[in-house]
Amino acid sequence: MKKKWLVWVILIALTGLYIFFASPNLNPLYAEGGFFWAALITVYLGAGLLMNLGMTFKDLSGSSISVDGIKQKKFSKAALVIIGVIWALYILANIISAPLFNYKAYRDQMDTPIMKEFSSDVQMLDLNQVPVVDRDLARILADRKLGEKPSLGSQVVLGEPTIQNVNGELIWAVPLHHSGFFKWLVNMDGADGYIIVSATNPQDVRYVDDHKIKIQPDSYLLFDLERKARFSGGLFTGMVDYSFELNDEGEPYWVVSTYKNKWLYRLKEADGVILVNATTGKSERYTLDNVPDWVDRVQPEEFIMNQIDNKGEYVKGVFNFSNSGKFRTSPGDIIVYNGGRCYLFTGVTSVGVDQSTIGFYMVDMVTKEASMYQISGATENAAMDSAEGKVQDLGYRSTFPLILNVDGQPTYFMTLKDNAGLIKKYAFVSVRDFMLVGVGDTMDAAMKDYRSIIKSQGSTGIVDEVGEKQSLSGVIDRVASEMSGGSTVYLFTLQGDESGAIYRAAAALSSELALTRSGDEISLQFVPGGDKVIEITGFDNTAIPN
Repeated sequence: MKKKWLVWVILIALTGLYIFFASPNLNPLYAEGGFFWAALITVYLGAGLLMNLGMTFKDLSGSSISVDGIKQKKFSKAALVIIGVIWALYILANIISAPLFNYKAYRDQMDTPIMKEFSSDVQMLDLNQVPVVDRDLARILADRKLGEKPSLGSQVVLGEPTIQNVNGELIWAVPLHHSGFFKWLVNMDGADGYIIVSATNPQDVRYVDDHKIKIQPDSYLLFDLERKARFSGGLFTGMVDYSFELNDEGEPYWVVSTYKNKWLYRLKEADGVILVNATTGKSERYTLDNVPDWVDRVQPEEFIMNQIDNKGEYVKGVFNFSNSGKFRTSPGDIIVYNGGRCYLFTGVTSVGVDQSTIGFYMVDMVTKEASMYQISGATENAAMDSAEGKVQDLGYRSTFPLILNVDGQPTYFMTLKDNAGLIKKYAFVSVRDFMLVGVGDTMDAAMKDYRSIIKSQGSTGIVDEVGEKQSLSGVIDRVASEMSGGSTVYLFTLQGDESGAIYRAAAALSSELALTRSGDEISLQFVPGGDKVIEITGFDNTAIPN
C-alpha cells in the first residue's frame, strides 16, 4: 500500500515539475491543452492499471476469482474505455477542425477589406522618415555599439530587434540578455539595459542603461519570459509572439499576444495582450478594447498572413479545382507606419502567377482592420531582382522592399547592401513597371535618378495618373537646366515663395520650358509631397503666346 502511495506522490511531483518548467497551455479547448490532458490522464490511468495488474497476480490463486479481482478487472476495463474515448475525442476534434467541415470560417476570419485609393490614403513620401535600417542591419549596428563596451560585451548578448514608433520616432529596440547561467546567477537584478537603433538614420545608435532587463526569453525559474507570463494569468490562455517594446517613457516591456480559436482547434484569433514589465516582472492583461496606446502590435504577423491566404484559398469553397478567383499573399511582408499607426503590408497575387500583384493588403496590427489597394504591378521579389540587376556588377543584395507613396504613386523602396550587410546604395522601383528603377549612393540621388527615368519615358511622369493636383501661379525667380538619364530637366524657383520649393519638370512636359526665363509669369500643376523638390504635372508660360 505504501508503495502505491509513493508512486502517486512521484507522479504528482513530476507533473508539477513539468508544468513549471515546460509552462504548457492547460486549457483543453486548445490543441496543446487537449493533448496535455489526454496524455496526463493516460499516464495516471496507465499507472493504476500496472499497479492493479501486479496486485492481481499477488492476491488471486487457483481458478477462482476474488472480489478484489473482479473490482480490478472492472477498473481495468473502465480505464481502457476512458483512455480510448479521450484520444478519440482529441483526434476527432482535430479532424473536424479542418476546412472541409467549415470552409466559411476559414474564408471569413479576415473581414472583407475596405477598398481604398493608395494616393489619398497612404501618406506622401518624406525622405527623412523612410526606414532605411532593416532588422539585420539593426542587429549589426547594435552589436557594434555593444562592442564599444568590452566589459559589457562579455556579460550579455543581443536579443531580437523590434521596430516601433516611440514618441513619433521610428526605432529598433534591441534588448540585452544574459550570456549564460552563471552570468544570470551573479546578475539576477537583470541585464544592463537595451540599445536603440534609429530606423531612419544608421548613424544614430544609443545604449540605454536606465532600465534593467530582468525578465528574458530562455531565462531561469520565474525570470523566464514565457514562464512568467504563464504564471501571471496565462496558464489557460493561448500565448504567442513575444515582442520587446518601449512605452513613451522608455520603460521596457514584453508584449505577449493572447489568442483564442474560432473553430475548434484551428483559426487562431488574437484577443488581447499580456504586458510584462521587463524590469520589475509586473504583469497585466488587456483585451483589444483597452490595450495601451503605446503598444504598436497585438496581431501576430503569422496570423494575418494565414488569414489572408485562407480568404484567397477558399474564396469559392473547398472544391475549387480550377483555382477560379483564388489569390494568395506574395512571399514576404513588412511592417510599415502610416499616420502614426502600425500596419502589416503585403502584396497579393493570383494563384499561378508569381511575378505580378493584383493588389496590396494593409492590416492594422492592433485592430486587424484591413484595407486593400487594387494595384496591378510587380511583386516584392520581382522588384528586388530588378533593383539588384541595376548593380549586378557590384554584387549588392536588396533588402525586402517597403512600399511608399512617391508623388501619389505606389513605389517600392529598398536598400542595396554588400556582403557585410552594410548599405551601399538606395533604390526606388515603380510598382506598376518594375523596369523603372532609380539607384543612387544617397536617398536624394536615388530619388532624383528615379524621377528622371520616369520622365525619360516620354510622359509627364507617374504623377499624372492619380493624386489630387494643385495649381499655382507665380513669377520665375531662377531657372536652370540639367541632363538626367539622357534627358533634359528644368528646375526653377518662384519669386516670394517662402517654402523654398524647387519645381522640376522634364523637357517633354512642355516646349515652353526651353524658352522660359527669369521674370516670366507662369502657371503650373503639381501633386504635393513631402520632398523639397516638387515634380510638376502641368506647365504654361503666360508670357509666350499660344
